Amino acid sequence: MTAAPASVGGMRTPTIAGPTSGALPAREHLPVNIAGRPVLDVVIPVYNEEKDLEPCVRRLHEHLLRTFPYGFRITVADNASTDSTPDVAAGLAAEVPEVRSVRLEQKGRGRALRTVWSSSDAPVLAYMDVDLSTDLNALLPLVAPLISGHSDLAIGSRLARSSRVVRGPKREFISRAYNLILRGSLAARFSDAQCGFKAIRRDVAERLLPMVEDTGWFFDTELLVLAERAGLRIHEVPVDWVDDPDSTVHIVSTATDDLKGVWRVGRALATGSLPLDRLARPFGDDPRDRELTGVPGGLARQLVGFCVVGVLSTLFYLALYSLFRLGVGPQFANAAALLVSAVANTAANRRLTFGVRGRDRAVRHQAQGLVVFAIGLALTSGSLAALGAASGDPAHSTELAVLVVANLAATVLRFLLFRLWVFPERSASRNDPRNDR
Repeated sequence: MTAAPASVGGMRTPTIAGPTSGALPAREHLPVNIAGRPVLDVVIPVYNEEKDLEPCVRRLHEHLLRTFPYGFRITVADNASTDSTPDVAAGLAAEVPEVRSVRLEQKGRGRALRTVWSSSDAPVLAYMDVDLSTDLNALLPLVAPLISGHSDLAIGSRLARSSRVVRGPKREFISRAYNLILRGSLAARFSDAQCGFKAIRRDVAERLLPMVEDTGWFFDTELLVLAERAGLRIHEVPVDWVDDPDSTVHIVSTATDDLKGVWRVGRALATGSLPLDRLARPFGDDPRDRELTGVPGGLARQLVGFCVVGVLSTLFYLALYSLFRLGVGPQFANAAALLVSAVANTAANRRLTFGVRGRDRAVRHQAQGLVVFAIGLALTSGSLAALGAASGDPAHSTELAVLVVANLAATVLRFLLFRLWVFPERSASRNDPRNDR
């Protein structure tokens, strides 16, 4: 059997996997000539897309008829739409033989993909956003390595060097920051977790989907992280992508949910509660890929992990401060909020950033963390006192702004103290593999 070429249609398609020395056990070329069964099932999750659904489906259908050499199906997965989207989807399914529609009574992109992929008979499962922001010419290079048996999953990447992307600076910053967080906190090696252009082999999906908990936007990230940690091969395709100015995605709520997902998956990986062996073994696990199951050490990873914990802790702290401020003065509210968030911050950094497990020296670490807290308290309280002396009765928004700046300064000092004083042995010895056994 011959593996898929390194480039398809003239596009550079790097493969991300474990160590490259030695070949992984080959997957078989998928059957492509079974009568009555499509090779590819492309799912389009939609919510209230009555205006864009039909032209997008017809455009995708025409493209597949013209360029895809095997049988295909387009599945419209309606996420509990409240407009006429279900009627449009049903009309398309009645008119176009290759189109079907599925109605879900609950929202959630992950829920829609799980539902359709779990019941599909196609050996290759894909999905794309209804706005078709990604150039459809990348679809065949996306699925070809899965059909040939070369790879297990495939993703479009807007962050590859040869990708051509048109979008505003805000979305560009959020996308790159999110993927940097994934690389630092979850040791992810894929470049673009949230591009709405992905595919997976059905035999891989059958074992992987039951392990994925998220039903919303974090579904993609969790799927990829678990696959990579289990040693499965992820194929990346650079894509041309144009931002949809009418996108209904709520950036703030989506980012918050994603950070919660990063925390949950990171905690599960740190405690070893995910049965990754169960996923890797049926596909011929290479023992050398076990290196992926350990979170690598190093200053860069610790910095990013510390920043993720810091962002969540700061949000928690500001929420507590605003709550306490309803009944007490700013100094007491700041001290109480900082104390509670400091305990949570030390516990999170102990496990996720510096990889310390178990109860050994946990009390000592918390005591040292409280000393670090006292330094942060001095910085923030001093800032509040200076603000009060300068402006008398500052607005609540001004107080919050000053506290954010003061906390940033305290965060830098906190990381240095954590790394050099609270967890020095772990930090100095993380690169020794014997410490992870």
